[in-house]
Amino acid sequence: MTGFEKQTTQKLFEKNFITEEQFSQIKNYRNLGVFSLNAELKMFLYLSVLLFTSGIGILIYENIDTIGHVAILSLLLIVTIACFYFCFKNSVGFRKSETTFESPVLEYLVLLANILTCIFIGYLQFQYKPFGTHYGLATLIPTIVSFICAYYFDNKSVLTIAITGLAAYVGLSVTPQDVFNNDLYLNQSLSFSAIMLGVLLILWTFYSDKIALKTHFKLIYLTFSLHIISIASITNMVNEYDGFWLLFSAILAGSCYYFYKASYGLKAISLYVFMILYAYIGINIFLFRIFEDIDFQDIWMLFVLAIPGYFIGSIVLFIKLIKNFNKETAE
Repeated sequence: MTGFEKQTTQKLFEKNFITEEQFSQIKNYRNLGVFSLNAELKMFLYLSVLLFTSGIGILIYENIDTIGHVAILSLLLIVTIACFYFCFKNSVGFRKSETTFESPVLEYLVLLANILTCIFIGYLQFQYKPFGTHYGLATLIPTIVSFICAYYFDNKSVLTIAITGLAAYVGLSVTPQDVFNNDLYLNQSLSFSAIMLGVLLILWTFYSDKIALKTHFKLIYLTFSLHIISIASITNMVNEYDGFWLLFSAILAGSCYYFYKASYGLKAISLYVFMILYAYIGINIFLFRIFEDIDFQDIWMLFVLAIPGYFIGSIVLFIKLIKNFNKETAE
C-alpha cells in the first residue's frame, strides 16, 4: 500500500467513515498487491476486433480477382451470422435498464458483428447496387441494425457506430481529417441539418429519461450533439454570409449554456472540457467579427503586447474552471 493510499485510508478511519474492521480489511487487501487486468484485456479485445476487420479488408483488396465477389460476400455473411448467433444465444435479452454479458468477449463479438454488417452491405452496394442509386439506404440500413443491436445488447461501442451512421446519412463528414473541411462551410442548409440532428439527439435523451430507456447512453448522445452543434456553428461564424454569423453565434451560446448545465448534471468532465473549448473558440471568433472593421493602427503595439497576457489569462482561467468543476461535482 502506497503512502498516499495509507494516509487516505487512515483519514477515513479517523473521521469514522469506515469501521475498524473495514479499515483492517482494506489494509490487508492492498498489502496483497493485487491489480486488475480488466482494462488491459478489454483494450486487447478491442484491438483484436479492429485488426480482424482490417485484415478482412486487406484480404479482399489483395485477392479480389482470385477469390471472387460472391465467395467474399458469402464468407462475410457466414461470419456475421455466426457472430450474431453466439451473441443472441448468450444474451439476457432486451431490458430497459443497463445490462451486461457474463463474458466481456461477447460484447466485442457484438461490435465485430456490426462492423462486418457494415462491410457486407457497403460491399454489396458497391459491387451489385441492390439499392440502385439510393446510396443513402446503404448507410441507413446498417445504421438501423446498429441502433437495434446497441439497445438489445446494451453496447456503447455499437451505439457510436449507429450515431455516426446517422450523421453520415444526413450528409455530414465523419472522418477526423474532414471534420472542419466538409460542406458545412459552404452549405448552410447542411449546417442547419447538422444542428437539427444535434437537437434531436438531445430531445431523445429527454424522452429516454422519461421512459427510463437506457439512460446510461445519455452521455454518448450528448457528446455527439455537442460536437455536431458546436462545429456547425463555429464553421459558419467565420463565413461571409451577412448577418448569419450572429445567428450561429447565438446558437453556439445557447448550446454551450445547455451543455454547461448538462455536464454538471451528469458530472461529466469530458463534456465540460469540450464545452469550454468550443465556447472559447466561439468567443474569440465573435470578438474578431465585432472588431474586424476597426482600425488598430494607432494601438497596434498595445494590442500585440496584450496578446500574451490574454492567452496566459485564458490558460489560468481554464485550469481554475476545471478545478472548480472537480471540486463541486465531488461534493
